[in-house]
Amino acid sequence: QVQLVESGGGLVQAGGSLRLSCAASGRSFSDLSMGWFRQAPGKEREFVAAISRNGGSISYADSVKGRFTTSRDNARNTVYLQMNTLRPEDTAVYYCAATYRRGVGPQGPYSYWGQGTQVTVSS
Repeated sequence: QVQLVESGGGLVQAGGSLRLSCAASGRSFSDLSMGWFRQAPGKEREFVAAISRNGGSISYADSVKGRFTTSRDNARNTVYLQMNTLRPEDTAVYYCAATYRRGVGPQGPYSYWGQGTQVTVSS
């Protein structure tokens, strides 16, 4: 079993930055492929970014390319999402997700999910 706990959300003005963290507990973090998703009120959950087990393969949604960066520290069992140049449309609950399955595309499916952290960008 894997537990995921996100942190780092908050309220920021447009153009600002936030860094989200997702700490994982359980076995073999370095065997987990990790993803970030978000869900805005009244909208479906959408893919944001994904990072492979060793960090060698990273994918982003078109809407965040050039502004968001994901990374991982396998020694700390943590994955990060650095969000720069934030826009009001980035307002959402952000979730991290994980899977041990091999051959899974960046958008999943994922087996484990965190509880989410709220990001609010004011205009």
